[in-house]
Amino acid sequence: MNPFALSVTDLEKRARAVRRRIVLLNANSPAGGHTGADLSQVEILTALYFRILNCSPQLINSDERDIYIQSKGHAVGGYYCVLAEAGFIPVEWLPTYQHADSHLPGHPVKHKTPGVELNTGALGHGLPVAVGIALAAKRNNSQRRVFVVTGDGELAEGSNWEAALVAAHYQLDNLIIINDKNNLQLAGSTKDILNTDPLDEKWRAFGMEVTECRGNDMADVVATIEGLQPHGKPHVVIANTTKGAGISFIQGRAEWHHRIPKGDEIELALEELKDE
Repeated sequence: MNPFALSVTDLEKRARAVRRRIVLLNANSPAGGHTGADLSQVEILTALYFRILNCSPQLINSDERDIYIQSKGHAVGGYYCVLAEAGFIPVEWLPTYQHADSHLPGHPVKHKTPGVELNTGALGHGLPVAVGIALAAKRNNSQRRVFVVTGDGELAEGSNWEAALVAAHYQLDNLIIINDKNNLQLAGSTKDILNTDPLDEKWRAFGMEVTECRGNDMADVVATIEGLQPHGKPHVVIANTTKGAGISFIQGRAEWHHRIPKGDEIELALEELKDE
């Protein structure tokens, strides 16, 4: 069970708190950050860590804990903020993000950060490892589920589709793949750089059960993920999000892929993220 089990209303409040942490975390980073990608995934990660995952700091070594893998490793800033909110890491670590000798490097590193299950950052690695973990759980008759969040630009990597073939072949219905589909990547739109649409048809052709949701709508994210049932197929949730969601001057703008708030932008962003 999840130790928080928050209501949708409380999840929305927690998501605003996570966004405020993301602004300050990136603003204090000496090596930049990925503000847009951090923000687009907030509802997904908040729903997972504060309602859905059977995982907590107390269960961090349990063989039956659910596994979460942040395949889009460049969005680690948002991931760290969620881990801090959930008690996996001290909030005092957040200002050290990407500083020398920090526990919080620019991509997830398992031996540095409690709660991180896999080193990621070379895109296309997270899903193949998640498939292996899900297969091992099946063979061990474990009840654990394996969740992995990928970016949509990341799906240009062929290793994801090889992993999908394996997942479908072994009927890994304990695997939940969540696509953070914000339609932007490093240099522009995914449609212009390498169009992977229609994603739903592609995933189904690879043998997946596919559901879509509004990825920045907390109620829809929760209802969609909680509504998944094991039917002998891996699950794919296409979460249609907005890059930079939650901050008006950041959302939907490709230049915020690797940009951080500065000067007045910090206060403007925090003002927009005040609790309602």
